Amino acid sequence: MLYPWSVIAELPGLERVGCGMAAIDFVATVDAFPKPDDKIRSKRLKVLGGGNAGNALTCAARLGLTPRLISKVADDTHGGYILAELEADGIDISNVVICNGGTSTFSYVIVDNQMKTRTCIYTPVYPAMVPEDLPRSSLLSALDEAKLVYFDGWLHRTALVIAQQAAEMNIPILIDAETNKSGLNGLLDLASYIICSEKFPQEWTSIPSITYALVSILLRFPHVRFAIATLGEKGCIMLERSIDDEGSDIDETDVENLLESLKMRVDKDNVLPSCVSSECMRLCAPGVGTISGRLLLGTAEIIPSSEIVDTTGAGDAFIGAILYALCAEMPPEKMLPFAAQVAALCCRALGARTGLPRRMDPRLAPFLQ
Repeated sequence: MLYPWSVIAELPGLERVGCGMAAIDFVATVDAFPKPDDKIRSKRLKVLGGGNAGNALTCAARLGLTPRLISKVADDTHGGYILAELEADGIDISNVVICNGGTSTFSYVIVDNQMKTRTCIYTPVYPAMVPEDLPRSSLLSALDEAKLVYFDGWLHRTALVIAQQAAEMNIPILIDAETNKSGLNGLLDLASYIICSEKFPQEWTSIPSITYALVSILLRFPHVRFAIATLGEKGCIMLERSIDDEGSDIDETDVENLLESLKMRVDKDNVLPSCVSSECMRLCAPGVGTISGRLLLGTAEIIPSSEIVDTTGAGDAFIGAILYALCAEMPPEKMLPFAAQVAALCCRALGARTGLPRRMDPRLAPFLQ
């Protein structure tokens, strides 16, 4: 049997907690990315909220959740802007630490109009957040009534303390494994769900096949219920663990071959996100091991080049939508296309948050039925 989503998810509106980076982004668009020693003029400049956790929780809030953020800013102009924007979107910022002096996190984002890429240069908060910044009373208050806790992999020392407390309280934990950051393994040991970038599974496991690497991750972390690898315009791959031995009486299936068969089932004429899935079976990665579960392949929206403005924050939007989907009890077959659609809408506007939709956006209606 696969995980009973109606048991592990709650109705929207209950508390979700996120820990990680909240920042301010200076987003400049250029005709083409500059070469060394070049001087170029930006076509457009906007100052916007950013940071992985800030973006993902903003997405979740606009979709209808009431998230709390644990982070740190300085008492500078940037910090004030960061907090005001988060609060305006309905995020509880009462557990954001404000330090006297120092510098809030900020990023320079260069959007290349020609190649449709973005390059980020970020400066982290100073002084860095440490566990002592969050008294135990504040930690317990932040986790009170929380139904899900999300970590973006930043602020790793503080994040690990929060994750350990959440695990003691049996609160499910979602980890964004974008890159192999310092301290990430400790968080992954406590994870219920993992969402990672395309490169992470192979980099973390040194296994060249992304599907074999996902099998390795689920074997390494037995409490993980699913792992998703996002693939940008190629969609995503999800490996979902069975909670019992369902499918154990079926012959083993090579998970890489299974992925190829799922690709053959994708409707190439459908420009909107979709999902195809396998039955529950024994999924084998030769030389790695075998798990019981399902493999799902999600597609991304085919966006006309003329409509792509900026891919900044698309991954954070995807995660924010997954947070909502878990709370709304969406099965994976609906969850993956929904999250892909939210990410696609994000790419149609400048900055990480400008294009984030609200739940009543008519462009989401087909994915919420």
